[in-house]
Amino acid sequence: MIFPLEQLVEYTGNVYEITCASIRRAYQLSMTRDSSVEENGGKVVSVAARQVFTKVVEYQIEED
Repeated sequence: MIFPLEQLVEYTGNVYEITCASIRRAYQLSMTRDSSVEENGGKVVSVAARQVFTKVVEYQIEED
């Protein structure tokens, strides 16, 4: 699995927001040693970005 560049190019939302969500998801995957990372050659960021862009994992902004 490679980084989803085609989805990033077509994305019309807030790029900073989805980048932060992907980074947070990558951290979660690495800390839990998720099996999906091992299945994809250890590419944590690519797995996380794909999950966020395809809405396998959804996120929301919490207001302080």
